[in-house]
Amino acid sequence: MHFNLRTGRPSDAEAAGMICYEAFKTISGQHNFPPDFPSSEAASGLLSSLLSRPDVYSVVAESEERIVGSNFLLEDAVIAGVGPITVALDVQNSTIGRCLMENVLDRARQKRFAGVRLVQAAYHSRSLSLYTKLGFDVREPLATMQGPPLRLIVPGYTVRSARDGDMDACNSLCQNIHGHDRGQELYHAIQEGTGIVVEYAGRITGYATLIGFFGHAVGENNEDLKALIGAADAFAGPGFLLPTRNGELFRWCLQHGLRVVQPMTLMSLGLYNQPSGAFLPSILF
Repeated sequence: MHFNLRTGRPSDAEAAGMICYEAFKTISGQHNFPPDFPSSEAASGLLSSLLSRPDVYSVVAESEERIVGSNFLLEDAVIAGVGPITVALDVQNSTIGRCLMENVLDRARQKRFAGVRLVQAAYHSRSLSLYTKLGFDVREPLATMQGPPLRLIVPGYTVRSARDGDMDACNSLCQNIHGHDRGQELYHAIQEGTGIVVEYAGRITGYATLIGFFGHAVGENNEDLKALIGAADAFAGPGFLLPTRNGELFRWCLQHGLRVVQPMTLMSLGLYNQPSGAFLPSILF
């Protein structure tokens, strides 16, 4: 089929959001998993935010003046994040998905990002194969975790809301663990009131922008993450992403009543530093 690619606009949010909702709902339903978005309005809301942000590159595919797919590149850190990428149900299994991916990867090369990352549904073999062909490597198996808030305190650890004055300590912590900071995400989380930090022995040893699908967390060790998870009022969206190779933390979550919603995979292209501490990635990497 004939289609063209163009830069996304805020006015594309409703049409692209409907495609995003239907695409994720369909593939998850085929594998008996719950959908990532509860409604098309929720998907459109996310895409509206992404299409309005100056630090997000967006691309949509059009065919006969109809939007048939979209993709995004988050450009607010040293490492760029890809997604969500979706294609309309009636034109899937064509070249649209590959072209949308190649477009954002070309953008990443032009902007000279050190690396690019994404998270994909582990049960979706087609996307896993496409991303691998495009040069991505599997880095971490993940599990989306959900359940009632734990409302527990880890002895010796204090969790509180993050403040502007915490930025330097949190960025330094992320730099030590990942090799780069994610300061812009942390800044936005503080402004929105979702950021939290954990302190041990009078210093910050971990933080989270949100314990949920769209938030990330880092800590010097698992006790820091246990404190952050234990203090969360809820696990936003489908849940938070947990690297399952961290068996001790994974087991702790299960023992405290949290359940696995679905398996996912963290993939990267280019620079990837093996984390030197405990972490929870975001769906946007």
